[in-house]
Amino acid sequence: MKLSLGPVLYYWQRDAMMNFYLQAATWPVDVVYLGETVCSRRHNLRTDDWLRIAAELRDAGKQVVLSTLTLIESESDLKTMRRLAENGEFLVEANDMGAVHRLSGMPFVAGSQLNVYNPSTLDILAELGACRWVIPLEMSRGKLADLLAHKPANMETEIFVYGRMPLAHSARCFTARHYNKSKDECQFRCLEHPYGLDLDTREGKPFLALNGTQTQSSHVYSLLAEVQSMRGMGDVLRISPQPLQTGEVVTLFQAALEGDVSATSKLSSLLPAQACDGYWHGAAGMLASADLASFME
Repeated sequence: MKLSLGPVLYYWQRDAMMNFYLQAATWPVDVVYLGETVCSRRHNLRTDDWLRIAAELRDAGKQVVLSTLTLIESESDLKTMRRLAENGEFLVEANDMGAVHRLSGMPFVAGSQLNVYNPSTLDILAELGACRWVIPLEMSRGKLADLLAHKPANMETEIFVYGRMPLAHSARCFTARHYNKSKDECQFRCLEHPYGLDLDTREGKPFLALNGTQTQSSHVYSLLAEVQSMRGMGDVLRISPQPLQTGEVVTLFQAALEGDVSATSKLSSLLPAQACDGYWHGAAGMLASADLASFME
């Protein structure tokens, strides 16, 4: 199995982003996804910047995939998507059906936000050119096994195994609303929240994280303990970047792939929030393995 580094879902300062990918070039990941997938107003890096970073990572031995926006709302968004689709050098991850249409006839990655839940959809995507698909975050191990029995030949499967889960997208910006700003006058407040804006329940318990137009889980999804049992199910394991210690997280997943049973116990000190893995086990997503027995009763 290969390790991939998903696109950065947050809005970081330009220097921080450039330094992140400079470090990523040295990490034991095979695939690196690049691009803005959340909000088209985030312009610290432009398309030319992404293409330059892509070339540098390719030279470092990484397979580079350019990711498209999940929610395309304007002609400028369409132009950016078309340019990525027609870049001529790098594979592209399609995160909406408009991108799928544009990429038809070329190899592409079908992103998790396409919400593929049945073999017929996989067949259609394969006919259009999809060479890899990323499973929906809430898909359980059992459901995935059923679907893989009917998966098109030669299509790789990628599983999200670490990070805050992107649960929903909206045309409205929740971070801007928090500051009583409109989306168009947001003052780029996302820069103040490099790991999202935490949202608790009325009882004070962590619940969600607001990331501009994207809603994420507050808990960090981690399938590190399941890596060995995934052999034969996934071809690529995706790690979603976090502001700090992503390299250390990648190293632990690589160790787990190599059979290091102590890797799971070492992860706790790197987690920015409570861990969960409920979806993988067919339970509520915010639950962790230790909670599952009582949940099932």
